Amino acid sequence: MAIESGLGWTTFSVDDSAGTARDIRSSTFNLDWTMPRGVWDTTALTQSANARTLLLADFSGTCAGGFDDGTNLAHSVFKTVSSTSVNRTMSIVISGQTLNNEVLLTDYALNRAQTGEFTWSVPFQLADGTVPTWS
Repeated sequence: MAIESGLGWTTFSVDDSAGTARDIRSSTFNLDWTMPRGVWDTTALTQSANARTLLLADFSGTCAGGFDDGTNLAHSVFKTVSSTSVNRTMSIVISGQTLNNEVLLTDYALNRAQTGEFTWSVPFQLADGTVPTWS
């Protein structure tokens, strides 16, 4: 088995509000996501242990980084979150593994820390009902 690091990230792009994919790796410091499934507890009165059925799949997470207002970089992608209601394609590629999803960006939070850092974070959620699938 060869465990891999998250170094040498190939692709992290998010569509701007016009639908054009923008590579925002250079100003993104953190990216976390989860792909949970809903669970329905179907335990009957006759059972002595839990019985469950898997339900719908989901995809959500948060990306975060340092403020960069260069052309087509993170700020230009996220500055329209509060004024537009469009699905955005998010593309993640690492070690030849690809995960593309249509997402809704739900906030563009900016933080200027007391020590001077100026950072952003953007939570996202699955938008279109397509099961998140690695390829």
